[in-house]
Amino acid sequence: MISQGRALRTAILALLVLGGVVNFLDRSALSVANTVIREELHLSGTQMGALLSAFSLAYGLAQLPAGWLLDRFGARAVMSAGMLLWSAAQMATGAVSRFGVLFGMRIGLGVGESPFFPGGVKVIHDWYAEPERGVPMGVLNASTTLGQAMAPPLLTLLLLAYGWRSMFVWIGVLGVGVALVWWPAYRRPAQNAGPSTAKASPGPAHHFATPQGDTAVVTPRAWLRLLRQRTLWGMMLGFSGVNYTAWLYLAWVPGYLEAAHHASLKATGWLAALPFLMGSAGMLVNGVVADGLVRRGGDPLRSRKVLIVAGMVCSAACTLFVPRAQTGAGAAAVIGMALFFVHFAGTSAWGLVQTAVPAHLVATVGAMQNFCSFLFASAAPMLTGWFLDRTHSFHLALMICAGMTFLGAVAYAALVRGRSWDKSLRKHQRLPPSSKQKAMNAIGFAVRSTPDSMDSRPKQHLLTCYEFDSSSAS
Repeated sequence: MISQGRALRTAILALLVLGGVVNFLDRSALSVANTVIREELHLSGTQMGALLSAFSLAYGLAQLPAGWLLDRFGARAVMSAGMLLWSAAQMATGAVSRFGVLFGMRIGLGVGESPFFPGGVKVIHDWYAEPERGVPMGVLNASTTLGQAMAPPLLTLLLLAYGWRSMFVWIGVLGVGVALVWWPAYRRPAQNAGPSTAKASPGPAHHFATPQGDTAVVTPRAWLRLLRQRTLWGMMLGFSGVNYTAWLYLAWVPGYLEAAHHASLKATGWLAALPFLMGSAGMLVNGVVADGLVRRGGDPLRSRKVLIVAGMVCSAACTLFVPRAQTGAGAAAVIGMALFFVHFAGTSAWGLVQTAVPAHLVATVGAMQNFCSFLFASAAPMLTGWFLDRTHSFHLALMICAGMTFLGAVAYAALVRGRSWDKSLRKHQRLPPSSKQKAMNAIGFAVRSTPDSMDSRPKQHLLTCYEFDSSSAS
């Protein structure tokens, strides 16, 4: 039974990795085919920027309902539906001939992809005990950067061999295949208890449900009180600088290399992979550095804050030097350094959420940070295209990108103020009667029970809401 449980969760993790790679292949396809599609459909830079922004805006707006759907219907159904939706939108993109229809397909792609990462985090939270979650979470994160690095060369080969329309259809078919495997393969831990699921305990993982599957509800009043937290605004605005930079480069690196350095489509496919590989390295290096600082006695919150600010300032400086590169290879290397440092900072930014935020609010704060950052990030591709049309250069767009990254660093430095909100937050959670004893053991709540507490029919539940003391505002 133990070996079967381990084999099943390994298979589930492998499917998540495959889904993560396909996820980023799909969202990168328009960037790779940017120049070809603009020429065939007679699109301006502003229109292409709007198409690139449509995905990120839809993706960001769909984050919050995606979390609710995952809690309500489970990862099996919601993630399967999301994969089918984004794959259908991707395949349909291969048949479009008008800007409006293509814009709609980009929205469908963003909505369809929105449940994947929170769903993957939920799956790992449910299947792995807290001490075991680091490796699978790292593997899931690595799948996204692997997809970004694979996209330029792989999609360019498909584009050159079959044309851009067939390229969209083929990668859409790949997503359908993953969905059709995920639906019959995935099982909840309760159905196939692995060696660690019974011991899973809630921790600082970015999760959307308790280990037993019970959902937590944040009241509207709690959301308003949470928005009065100064540290939260530092995280939301600061991470917006991270995502603005990441999304500008994800959307425009191939187009920039072709337009500014006259790289061929084939050469661009290989050159564009370098920056994203360097971004992956930044994530890995940050993990080693952050853990090393904590092991040497450094304060976890302060050390992560320092790494975030330093990484974002260095990324902004690298972006300032991108227009000075004389060759396509040189530009790819400098962009790679900008992505190395911004992903270095972004990795510590998620670690900061887990360190600074009370455990029962990690998911909520993480969702709010992601939501806000994607609203800002959505402007990056469209503004870049707009400036390209008017100045016939990427110079101004890159200067603005550097400024946004630097302002994000300022937000982290000035607004994030430690764990001051820990004492001002109070949590009450509603759990089903059958989960009362589990909640007492795993979460540590004291539940008042009736005298006949041994009765198998509990008489009282724990009330659910997230509340804040009047001193919570800072």
